[in-house]
Amino acid sequence: MAITAQQVKELRETTGAGMMDAKKALTETDGDMQAAIDWLRTKGLAKAAKKSDRTAAEGLVAVRVEGGTGVAVEVNSETDFVAKNAEFQEFVTQVAEKALTLDDVEALKAADLGGKSVADTLTDKIATIGENMMLRRMAKVEGPTVVSYVHNAAAPGMGQIGVLVAMKGGDEDFGRKVAMHIAAASPQALNEAALDPEVLERERRVLTDQARESGKPEQVIEKMIEGRMKKYLGEVTLLGQAFVIDPDKTVAQAAEEAGAEILGYVRMAVGEGVEREEEDFAAEVAKAAQG
Repeated sequence: MAITAQQVKELRETTGAGMMDAKKALTETDGDMQAAIDWLRTKGLAKAAKKSDRTAAEGLVAVRVEGGTGVAVEVNSETDFVAKNAEFQEFVTQVAEKALTLDDVEALKAADLGGKSVADTLTDKIATIGENMMLRRMAKVEGPTVVSYVHNAAAPGMGQIGVLVAMKGGDEDFGRKVAMHIAAASPQALNEAALDPEVLERERRVLTDQARESGKPEQVIEKMIEGRMKKYLGEVTLLGQAFVIDPDKTVAQAAEEAGAEILGYVRMAVGEGVEREEEDFAAEVAKAAQG
């Protein structure tokens, strides 16, 4: 199949590979983007597959904890100016408090808020504030102790990143340190068991291909693969990561010392996973000059 310039551009942005390497990877894999990323990694031509951090959303994440329940909600806006708007912040606060008693975002949209549904109230806010907004998602955790943390807070309990940690044992001070770690380190899952099996299998396959490229004996390759998988799990799982507060320990070791068992967590950042079209600065200035 013909490889398009757009496919090459996308692969280069995702992996940091050169133009010719990206084109060859797509040609070798019949245009399959994920397979091309894996091919580049196998050849050592891409450091890692990474998701674009370009987002089409501003707004706020709010967190609330009541008893053994914690909830995080994301409400998006077009610009970060709206995130500083007192009316918008009050609405986000009300939505987060309502979410404590509900199970999912659809139930939250339908819930009553002062005689109107949350969704209808949001429509009214769009009209009065003058900017498109969206209640995008919510997530909950439960446990004997639930601790929250907000990074880059715009107001109490809301900001750019919201974290919840559910624990058994330990104390709130330790829980807050773990929450701060999660905000900074952005783990993909609590532990190996919580990772998507397909993601694990794909990683093992890439690492296996990388090891075989070395041409070393099979028994050496097996040890290389296991060592690299252990390193990978230490990078992407919360319990396996080096604890930001004390890097000589893993989070699991720090929890054991604190007498805590981490049951689950939520990390929610404004706009993550939503892409927007980006215009280079020169083009933006030229457009503005044309009126």
